[in-house]
Amino acid sequence: MLDKRRCGVLLHPTSLPGPGGIGSLGTDARRFVDLLADMGMSYWQVLPLTPPACGNSPYSAFSAFAGNPLLIDLDQVAADGDLSVIKYEDDSDETCVDFETVSQKKMELLRTAGASFLANDVARHKQEFWDFCNTTPWLHNYALFMALKRKYKGKSWEKWPAELALLTPEKYEKASIELGADIGIQKYIQWQFFRQWRGLRGYATDKGIAIVGDIPIFVGYDSADVWSHRELFLLNSKGKPTVVAGVPPDYFSVTGQLWGNPLYDWETMGRQKYAWWIERFRALFELFDVIRVDHFRGFEAAWQVPAGEKTAINGTWVKAPGTALFDTIFAALGKLPIIAEDLGVITPDVEKLRDRYDFPGMKILQFAFDSGPSNPYLPHNHQKKSVVYTGTHDNDTTVGWYHSLSDTQRSRVSCYVGGKGDDTVECILRSALMSVADTAIVPLQDLFRLGSEARMNVPGTAFGNWSWRFTWGMVAADLASRVRKQIECYGRV
Repeated sequence: MLDKRRCGVLLHPTSLPGPGGIGSLGTDARRFVDLLADMGMSYWQVLPLTPPACGNSPYSAFSAFAGNPLLIDLDQVAADGDLSVIKYEDDSDETCVDFETVSQKKMELLRTAGASFLANDVARHKQEFWDFCNTTPWLHNYALFMALKRKYKGKSWEKWPAELALLTPEKYEKASIELGADIGIQKYIQWQFFRQWRGLRGYATDKGIAIVGDIPIFVGYDSADVWSHRELFLLNSKGKPTVVAGVPPDYFSVTGQLWGNPLYDWETMGRQKYAWWIERFRALFELFDVIRVDHFRGFEAAWQVPAGEKTAINGTWVKAPGTALFDTIFAALGKLPIIAEDLGVITPDVEKLRDRYDFPGMKILQFAFDSGPSNPYLPHNHQKKSVVYTGTHDNDTTVGWYHSLSDTQRSRVSCYVGGKGDDTVECILRSALMSVADTAIVPLQDLFRLGSEARMNVPGTAFGNWSWRFTWGMVAADLASRVRKQIECYGRV
């Protein structure tokens, strides 16, 4: 995998059409898989499927292991007998997720379904549920964390009573008993997510579509991972981060990006033989065929910013255990198909780490035209062992990006790709397909030729992102045949 000439589409499941105000793992997801197969695609790339926390970002989640409850298809839950038939309101915006409204309504229904299932001794799939609970090592910590978070009105765990924030084994047992009913519902919700995802992935496999997942290098501070494994992170005695993650000034921001995630205590992780990372990769490769490792350079060195800084400017690069970590993971799990997100400040040491394991890197065409002919993102400088993108979830759409350029910049792009005016965008897409890179991934927005209104994320902004959805009305009748003809032309079917 990743060593044959293939093509795929980037689309997060929240962006799928369908009832309920947000994309789900139901009928429309399967219809989208059918569309990919008709186009001759080989990959469906998604963003992290974890439960989003601050700002609804999939890159800041309540757990590095759990699934996003908002993606659960309620019609399947009803078909299982845990809910009455769902009647959807039709007043939601079909092209934008209202996360607050969707979360409130959907979580209420899922909690009702969970309570019904657990109270029914003869409920269907009961043994399957118990098997899931008994074989999912992270599940109880996550369910307890979410039950406590609900009890304390959504507050971050460091604002809970001290004996629960800095949990002891005794308090762990007591809280598990006291919150048993809510913990059971949380486990039910996760069981529904994973059984639905397995069903969707199996459908995709049957259609010849491999799923490319995404693993953020860092985890959110307000997460079950940090709360239950404080020893693995650089925290003080009160559980507060001493340093936080970010990146220095770059293409996206003159002050850098202050992500705020806690950083790993690599020394402690090393003494534990990186067990937490092995389990994380093991869990994700049970969900996906390929994984894109976000911020890969952080495994060689991470930008550490003192806690309390307002921007990421005053950080320093601090070494990470790259080789020791991946050697240990591969010794435990075997060679894994990984895409290295090698964007940003990339040094020879980062390239050496990437190439040691034959990880393909990423080539973003929107980054290709801000310097001369030696720019590594220009197609004539690509390598076979790489993945070319027109743009990613962090970029504007290609139409929006092109129209944001100055006349001089647009002229430079048009000269290179051979287009004129708006035809240039079509030529940029063709350049991605033409590239010598083995894999080409195109955001669905670019296949639809949509503008900035369809952008998924603006890095450095905390709110107003991740909400774009498509409708089936955006799919031209001849889209599949046109795209298939193109990717056949460039040997990617």
